[in-house]
Amino acid sequence: MKVLMLNGSPRKNGNTAAALRQMEAVFAQEGIEVQTVQVGSKPVRGCIACGSCARTGKCAFDDIVNELAPVFEQSDGLVVASPVYYASANATLVALLDRLFYSTGFDKTMKVGASVVTARRGGASATFDELNKYFTISGMPIASSQYWNSIHGGAPGEAEQDAEGLQTMRTLARNMAFLMKSIALGREQYGLPEKESPQWTNFIR
Repeated sequence: MKVLMLNGSPRKNGNTAAALRQMEAVFAQEGIEVQTVQVGSKPVRGCIACGSCARTGKCAFDDIVNELAPVFEQSDGLVVASPVYYASANATLVALLDRLFYSTGFDKTMKVGASVVTARRGGASATFDELNKYFTISGMPIASSQYWNSIHGGAPGEAEQDAEGLQTMRTLARNMAFLMKSIALGREQYGLPEKESPQWTNFIR
């Protein structure tokens, strides 16, 4: 099994990376392959709603989004992690996720998603909710932990002192591993849930 983890922090060895390291160690114990990609410092522009991806199957801007698409497709789970900026996720990560989810036509149903948030003090729950919306619109179950998936620290390294936050990350990884393995077994025996044809309703008359 494989998990793709996206680090939305521009700091390579910051507090967000410290949180993800806790998860990486657990995934290794569970025999799950992990690919962690730091995206927070990449030059990623936002979606311009050009519609090109509907025709070509990839984003018109040929950057890291198109590089990550096949990795995401082959993954059983996706972790997106971000520091908190103005009670929101890093704008670079949001731009990447907007384009990654919108431009990829492959079925994401039952891939397990998890969001991780790093904050100095406030805004963690708002950012956590923001990131989870990518999963819920795509039929992806969300892995939970013993608390909201947040860890606290300002200066680099401070998150290492948040014992509860570190434990939350480890618990999240264990729960995510269990959920991915359970879904894999269920898929073998029962298949994926039946899908209806989409019904598009616009509220303009």
